[in-house]
Parts: sequence; structure tokens; C-alpha cells
Amino acid sequence: MSTALRKLLPKQIRTHLKKLYFGLLDVQEWDRDIQRYPGLGWYVHPKAYRNRLRLQQFKDFHKGERCFIIGNGPSLNCMSLTPLRNEFCFGLNRIYLLFPKIDFQTTYYISVNRLIIEQTAEDICSLSMPKFISWQARHFTGFMENIFYIRDAFDGTDGFAENPTWRIWEGATVTYVAMQLAFYMGFQQVILIGVDHSFISKGEPHQEIISQSDDPNHFDPSYFGKGFRWNLPDLKTSERFYILAKQYYQSHGREILDATVGGKLDIFQKVDFDSLFGTE
Repeated sequence: MSTALRKLLPKQIRTHLKKLYFGLLDVQEWDRDIQRYPGLGWYVHPKAYRNRLRLQQFKDFHKGERCFIIGNGPSLNCMSLTPLRNEFCFGLNRIYLLFPKIDFQTTYYISVNRLIIEQTAEDICSLSMPKFISWQARHFTGFMENIFYIRDAFDGTDGFAENPTWRIWEGATVTYVAMQLAFYMGFQQVILIGVDHSFISKGEPHQEIISQSDDPNHFDPSYFGKGFRWNLPDLKTSERFYILAKQYYQSHGREILDATVGGKLDIFQKVDFDSLFGTE
């Protein structure tokens, strides 16, 4: 059979078919072949297909329940997080620096910024909860049982991903990614804490900088400590996407509330954190 194919097919076609075949068997080689076209990999990479199937298990998994999205602002140091021990929580980026202090871990973990993932990949891989990571940064973490990859929408449009198994909008903040995943999981009520929406560090949005001292913008001075590379925030863009999230949730009879202590974000309805647990 193989001899007959060699006679029928030109050498150039046989070479391409052979490369495709071995590329499917060797994921690392496949990755190298498609690095020039990062968006293409999400549709043709053999593990991307299996990843999308795995993501489907979260569809309406928490239908009708509530969750907390924990930002990383300094305001977290002004509140007790003990009531969250038995709540569903999304932790973002370097939230794990807080785990020893609060003595529990978040239900889910999300990180989509390539710079952060590149520099903290070892920490991320050590986390035991389900983790949602940017597909574009998969080379830093590899494929693990508790890692679920999500792909950013590159088309320059504003949107809200009702089905993040295909694409998701970053909205200039990982908090927006968490809102879309929470919606897909079926959460009825989403409550923000630690989303201070205020940065001492100033400069051009998205500009990559290297921290020269302790971090004043997050709950821990080592969060983006000296020598850490990170992108300056784009608060205006994130506000635009937050408005989309608010509208999308409301149109489906759901809500996003903001229980951040002293937060500067004025898009979502403010609530007192302690009142959510029947305490004064």
C-alpha cells in the first residue's frame, strides 16, 4: 500500500503529509511549526481540541449559586477574608501569595497575562485547584490535568464570551476574564472584592516596565516586587468592558456586586462585605 502511494503521490506532497503525521505525534514539533500563526494553533492543535472538550464540563456547573472574584488590591489587607472559606472564589494572578495568611485557597485560579505567567510558571503549576491559563502562554506551563487553556479574542472588537471554549475577551484585566468564566459556570451572583481600580504607578497603558522597588499597588509588596516585569494598567479600557459585563449579566437576570473596601470603581452596585454573611 505504501509503495503504491509513493508512486501515486508527488514527493513534495508525501513530504508534507509525513511532516503533518509526525507533527501530530510530536506536540512540541507541532507547536514550533505553528508559532508563526498563534491563532491557528487553537483550531488545529490536537491538544487544543481536547482542551475545548474539557472546558465544557464547567458549563452551568454552578448554576444559580454565588461566587467571589478576588482582586489583588491593597484593600484586601483592610478586611477579614475568613467568611470566604466556604464560598466559591476566583483567584487571579499572584493571589497565591495570600494563601498562607488566610489559610485557604481559592476554588479556581486564572492568569492570562503572558509576562506574569512566564515569570511565575513554577508557582502556577504547583497550585492544586483548576487553573485557567492563556493559550498563548502554554509553553511556560505545559499541559497538566488541572490546567484549562482559554484563548483571547484578537479581532480588536469588544465582546463578552458566553461560550469561552472558543474565545474570551481579556478586556485589559484578568478580572473581566473571571466574569466571563463565572457566567459560563452559571453563577447567579458575582461579588468583587480587592478590585481597588487604583494604581500608584503611572504611565502609558500596557507599557512593559520593570519594578525598581516594593509593589505599592497590590496586597503584598513582593507581588510585582523589584525586578519583576509587568504591564501598566489600562483602567479606561477595563471600565468599558466592565460596563459590557454589567449589561450582559443584567440582561440574563444575574448581577455583579462590588464589595471592595474603598474601591474606586463606580460601575457596579456597592455592597458592604460583612452584610453578605449576615454579620454587622
